[in-house]
Amino acid sequence: MKVKKMGRLSLGLIMLAAAMGTAAMAQDEPVFTADISIDYATMYVWRGIPVNRESVLQPAVAGSAYGFTGSIWANIDMTDYAGTAGEFSEIDYALDYSGSMGESVVGYSVGIIHYIFPTIGATDASTTEIYGGLSFDVPLSPFVTVYGDVNAIDGAYVQFGVGHSLEMEMAPDYSMGIDLSASFAFGSSGYNSGYFGIDEAKWNDFTIGIGVPFSLKHVSLTPSFNMSTMLSEEIGDSLSEQTNYWFALSLGKSF
Repeated sequence: MKVKKMGRLSLGLIMLAAAMGTAAMAQDEPVFTADISIDYATMYVWRGIPVNRESVLQPAVAGSAYGFTGSIWANIDMTDYAGTAGEFSEIDYALDYSGSMGESVVGYSVGIIHYIFPTIGATDASTTEIYGGLSFDVPLSPFVTVYGDVNAIDGAYVQFGVGHSLEMEMAPDYSMGIDLSASFAFGSSGYNSGYFGIDEAKWNDFTIGIGVPFSLKHVSLTPSFNMSTMLSEEIGDSLSEQTNYWFALSLGKSF
């Protein structure tokens, strides 16, 4: 359940998976790549929903080869906001395949995500989504991704987004940049009924983020500021807050 990186895939993961899959297939790139990261966030927001309004840690690990990316992402509650301080409240397993359509600017990504919620206590506290998306190697890197739940929720979530990155080298092996992203989404009547009790198809969240990644030779450090709001007032009224703001700090390493 992540507004992105690992977990319930976000703009960052879709674009990262597509890039890693394409790179892995190039002859001058390593066949296998791996990434590990741990994020701190002042709150956990997923698709506009404030899952935990207090601090969380979110570790992740991913490996890619021949266009396939397998990943594990988790959320650890740092406070007793949900009565689960120090516990894994969510663990997500994902498998993605990404590539490009020949020599065109169109990329694609398909995959499956299985979500487990250990602290809910029910034997069936899990669900699975399948997804497919297209990305375009043009200015602002637009993309569209469709997620369909095949277990707990009988509905679909469609996300549209754009992003732009700038990078400046400060010294050999040291650089900084700016990552900008924005997305908005539409939920089917089944999706909105399952998550919000509203049996109508509606526009869902609008989310923006700005990150300042630093590449420090062996690791990357990225502080970011994020905002998400529900476009539907009816859906917003069903939540504790319609608009949420949070800060995140990500530490990562690639192999």
